[in-house]
Amino acid sequence: METVEIKINGQPYEVESNTSILKAAKKAGIKIPTLCTHTDLEPWAACGICVVKVEGSPKMVRACATTVVPGQNYITHDPELQKVRRTVIEMTLSNHPQECLSCAKNQICELQKLAADFGIREIPFPMDVKRLPKDTSTASLVFDPSKCIQCGRCAQVCQQLQDVWALEFLHRGHQTRIAPAAGVLLNESPCIKCGQCSAHCPVGAIYEKSQTQEFCDAVEADNVHVAVQIAPAVRVALGEVFGMEPGSITTGKIYTALRMLGSDAVFDTNFAADLTIMEEGTELVKRITTGSGVLPQITSCCPSWTDYMEKYYPDMIPHFSTAKSPMMMQGAVTKTYYAEKAGIDKESIYSVAIMPCTAKKYEIGRDDNMAASGVADVDLVLTTRELGRMIKAAGIDFANLKDSEADSPIGAYSGAGTIFGVTGGVMEAAVRTAYKLVTDAELGDINVNAVRGMEGVRKGSVDFNGTEIKVAVAHGMANVKSIMDEIREANEKGLEPPYHFIEVMACRGGCIAGGGQPYGTEDNIREKRIAGIYSDDEKSVVRRSHENPEIIQIYKDYLDEPLSEKAHHLLHTSYTERKLYQK
Repeated sequence: METVEIKINGQPYEVESNTSILKAAKKAGIKIPTLCTHTDLEPWAACGICVVKVEGSPKMVRACATTVVPGQNYITHDPELQKVRRTVIEMTLSNHPQECLSCAKNQICELQKLAADFGIREIPFPMDVKRLPKDTSTASLVFDPSKCIQCGRCAQVCQQLQDVWALEFLHRGHQTRIAPAAGVLLNESPCIKCGQCSAHCPVGAIYEKSQTQEFCDAVEADNVHVAVQIAPAVRVALGEVFGMEPGSITTGKIYTALRMLGSDAVFDTNFAADLTIMEEGTELVKRITTGSGVLPQITSCCPSWTDYMEKYYPDMIPHFSTAKSPMMMQGAVTKTYYAEKAGIDKESIYSVAIMPCTAKKYEIGRDDNMAASGVADVDLVLTTRELGRMIKAAGIDFANLKDSEADSPIGAYSGAGTIFGVTGGVMEAAVRTAYKLVTDAELGDINVNAVRGMEGVRKGSVDFNGTEIKVAVAHGMANVKSIMDEIREANEKGLEPPYHFIEVMACRGGCIAGGGQPYGTEDNIREKRIAGIYSDDEKSVVRRSHENPEIIQIYKDYLDEPLSEKAHHLLHTSYTERKLYQK
């Protein structure tokens, strides 16, 4: 790769050509303060805090969006730059509510940290906070425009990474603000509740709808049996809240902590991920071998993706697997199979899911299929962040907890269930079982490297004993368009389908980087969480869903076989076209 020689504060450095001053300084170990910049996004120099000087020029340039020039000397810190940056921060604070103690981002707010770093104790400008009403219209997110600093990150994420366009800049000048188009509520916009706006917001302008008190109320209530499930991706991220390395596998500690918080039963969504593979894998094999159902089959585990598909690609509904997400399958079997086994009235069970995803809060009420048990299959969803706060409030020393096991009969899981948490994981887990269903033999190398990685779109094929199965994986909603266009073109021209099976996840990296995970997610964090997931898979004694003994037992005792009438009633759903704007 071509490099160039530059100087930073008079010291020579060799950096990649076409790199920004900000990245060059970071490589040199020099921190330039920023507020609008995020490694997931293209720099657009909105905040002006990262200004630096170019020796020999009277101008200051914004380091995030200015490319290095060979031979130039960049001055990143001096009294004048310090004064300019301090003034920008002070002006931002003058338009920002001083409500840090009750803010969702207290102690992890980037603006708050900058104010502390610069030692700002007073604001020399008149306060001019635009008091606008909170938007609480969705079941997942709260948007507080009064706290918005107009850095533009949320709009960039929504438009560039997710291709949803639920958020944008409205008006001009002093009246400029970020909101859904035409100023409608989030729930009336194309918003898919993925929470990536919240995950990238540097302040507390967008955050998950907190429901921790509802959990506490359920635990304290008489004659209520609180049953909790935890998603695959939670186990490799929750430790970060307590100072542990990203990717640390904390499964057993989470089970213990949930019992200390008052849970009566602790299950693992990984069990239902295995259940999903049995249903979805059987559905795929049936489509391939009997021609019943169109190809390619597209995964349906991600609620943001299914919402996006219903709004943007309703013509693709026949391609969607009818299998519910693992969370909803777990909820359904908790209030039926488990309730019968334990002799508990399903109406007394309070089903709670700990998820890495804000859209899961929406999913539990998306339609009547989410109450297949006769009552709400899942009553409450809490994000990884919410669980972390509850554990802290309870005074639990999480990092030093002893491990414990999940409860039976719906707690055991295979390594295949674990890898649901990463992009490509659903595909790989399905291939491990579908191969067995098609060939009646086990896949030799179960690490399906063709679907692993962080490229936005990955394509490959798997040899099913002489039959080529073409697959594709996409993560980040903006990356799905090219694949959907391929399918549409094939359908319109009557051609053979370009793929047999497609996996889509709304968030970059998959659920490990969901909108409800600990803040600060960047690719280096994603990679560590992904490594933790694969490590958990490799350590598993059972690594194929169809070999999970509790999965075998539930079909024997209760569901009969995949795609049976009972399985279809409890574990499958349907989709319908939805309007982009709900009014």
